[in-house]
Amino acid sequence: MTGNISKILVTGLLLALAVTSCDNHTVYSDSHRIGDEKWSMYDPANFVCSIDDTITTCDIVFSLRTSTDYPYRNMYLFIVTSFPSGTTVTDTLNATVTDEKGRWQGKGAGDLRELTIPYKSNVFFPEKGEYHFRVIHGMRDTVLKGVYDIGMRISLRDDQQK
Repeated sequence: MTGNISKILVTGLLLALAVTSCDNHTVYSDSHRIGDEKWSMYDPANFVCSIDDTITTCDIVFSLRTSTDYPYRNMYLFIVTSFPSGTTVTDTLNATVTDEKGRWQGKGAGDLRELTIPYKSNVFFPEKGEYHFRVIHGMRDTVLKGVYDIGMRISLRDDQQK
C-alpha cells in the first residue's frame, strides 16, 4: 500500500510540474530564498529580467512565504526598479499578512503561509533591455524573522496571451 501512495504522490508532483512549466503567458518568474528565515533589510531580494516586448501589457505580482512566527500584521516593501536606460523608480507596497483578528491571509498549511501581492496591473515596459528589481523590506526591525522567501512573477494579461 505504501508503494502505491508513493507512486500517486510522484505522479501528482510530475503532473503539477508539467502544468506549471507549460504556462505560456509567464514572462518572468523567480524567487529569492531568505537564509535562516531571517530577512535583513541589508539583504535585498534582487530580480533581473530581459524584456523585448514594449507593446504588450503585463501584470506584476510578488509572492511572500512566511511562517506563523512572522510577528506583524503587515510588511512594507520598497521596490526599486531600474530601467535599461538607468532611470530608477521606487514604490512602496504594503502587504497585509494577517487581518485585524490575526487570521493569516493567502494560503498555506501548518506554519507555512504564502501570500500573493499584486504590484502593477495592465502595465507595459517602455524600453527594451534588462530591468532590475530590488525589493527591500521597510519594517522598523532591521531583521525580520519568519520569512522564507519572496518571489516575483511577470505575466501577460489574460486578454493578451500569445
